[in-house]
Amino acid sequence: QVQLVESGGGLVQAGGSLRLSCAASGRTFSSYAMAWFRQAPGTEREFVANVAWSGSPYYADSVKGRFTISRDNSKNTVYLQMNSLKPEDTAVYYCATTKVRYETYFTAHEYAYWGQGTQVTVSS
Repeated sequence: QVQLVESGGGLVQAGGSLRLSCAASGRTFSSYAMAWFRQAPGTEREFVANVAWSGSPYYADSVKGRFTISRDNSKNTVYLQMNSLKPEDTAVYYCATTKVRYETYFTAHEYAYWGQGTQVTVSS
């Protein structure tokens, strides 16, 4: 059974940084894309970034240049380094992964496994 456990959220002032981690277990980590989504109250879950099995990263326009996604296959962990945080980045951040090897997706419904979420709050 695939399990994803996020950590690293918290409260930070605008302009600050946070690093989220997501530890995966239950299957071969390196063959699958990993992604981060976020959801603010009253909004739909939105794509933030993903990293393909090959290591290629993709970003939403809203975070490009500020966030960096990376993966460490030796630790079965994906990271999201968030810099220059803005109040509009406030949300619950979720880690997700797919059922299909060697494919990369950008919408929430294509991801089968999800973590419990970690709250990120950016104060102005």
